[in-house]
Order: sequence, then structure tokens, then C-alpha cells
Amino acid sequence: MQATRKAEDVERAGEDRIFSALGDATRRHILDLLRTGPMTTGEICTHFAISRFAIMKHLTVLVDASLVLIERQGRQRINHLNPLPIQALHRRWIKPFEQLGADRLLRIRQLAENLPKE
Repeated sequence: MQATRKAEDVERAGEDRIFSALGDATRRHILDLLRTGPMTTGEICTHFAISRFAIMKHLTVLVDASLVLIERQGRQRINHLNPLPIQALHRRWIKPFEQLGADRLLRIRQLAENLPKE
């Protein structure tokens, strides 16, 4: 029981980091850029009017949330999108609510179709 609770706490903390990371428009833009393929930190910086230091801070948040993976090649940092945490959020949070909404719409349709005709 204790081990299960700790595992749930770890999972919840991970989800909190992901949601927090996704809560910033700059970080979402970085993830959109990385969807096209890996990029160096310098390449990412060219898409923003903020300092390299600010981009590095955003990347640190994304790495801490496991949304970005870092590969070092000499002095360069190659940033890779890690889609697995977002897929996990989709399975855990979005998919069940999609089904709930679809079920409710189907029920409304059935009720509307069974209304007495005037």
C-alpha cells in the first residue's frame, strides 16, 4: 500500500511538472519547433527575441519535465522532443474525457430522437 502511494505521488509530481512546463507560451513554441526535428540551443534562440539565458531557463524546465532530451556533441547541446510524456497525459486526462463527452452527446441525440412528434 505504501509503495503504491509513493508511486502515485511520483506520477502526480511528474504530471504537475509537465502541466507547469506546458503552461508557458514560449515553452510550447519551443516544443513546436522541436516537432520538426532536433535543434541546437543556438538554433532555437534564433526564433525568439529573448536572451539565450532565458531560452536556457525554458529548456531546463522542459528537460525537468522530460519533454526535451539533451544530446551533447562537443560543445553543442542538441535538443530532442520527447513525445512520451504528452502521450501519457493524453491517455490519462484527455482520452477519458473525450469518451465521456461522446457518450453524453450520444445520449442527448437518443433523447432528442425519441421526443414525441408534434
